[in-house]
Amino acid sequence: MPVSIIIIIVCIFAVFYAISSYNGLVVQRNLFRNAFAQIDVQLKRRYDLIPNLVETVKGYMKHEQDTLEKVIAARNSAYSSQQKLSADPSNSGEMKKLMAAEGQLQGSLGRLLAVSESYPELRSSENMNRLQEELASTENKISFARQAYNDAVTVYNTACERFPQSLFAAAFGFRNGEFWEITNAAERDAVKVTF
Repeated sequence: MPVSIIIIIVCIFAVFYAISSYNGLVVQRNLFRNAFAQIDVQLKRRYDLIPNLVETVKGYMKHEQDTLEKVIAARNSAYSSQQKLSADPSNSGEMKKLMAAEGQLQGSLGRLLAVSESYPELRSSENMNRLQEELASTENKISFARQAYNDAVTVYNTACERFPQSLFAAAFGFRNGEFWEITNAAERDAVKVTF
């Protein structure tokens, strides 16, 4: 077999391997972006629930205006960060901003729910109970979506870092995904919703 045929076969194999590696990286990147989209859906649901929760407690908690304002400010900050990150979930700077904003939101929501416990009329409100139930359900869904996201990021990052795929990943601009990590100690504690 002439050397030129061997070289052509090796080149064809290399081209097919490069195409296969590139396509594999695209698939993994899209899976991790889809996993972020699932978090995105649940975060939006929570962001939509928070104004309703604040409106419900506002009438009962007239002396807690500062707490209510902090919840709304934290919600708006997290929502803004989430919107920026939705365009490109692989942006690690925006992911860190979202994680920090989510930590602040968790803390302020926890304070709101703790303060609301001292208002018996509010605890017996059907609307408040329904909102708390929806919030608890949403928090569980966010937790599961975060786990699925981190799993997808692990698979994607592994694909980007394995040799020789790492050469293609670097050449074609595939960046590692950022894990969703808890940055605020208060966020480690789940929002306590009591009935």
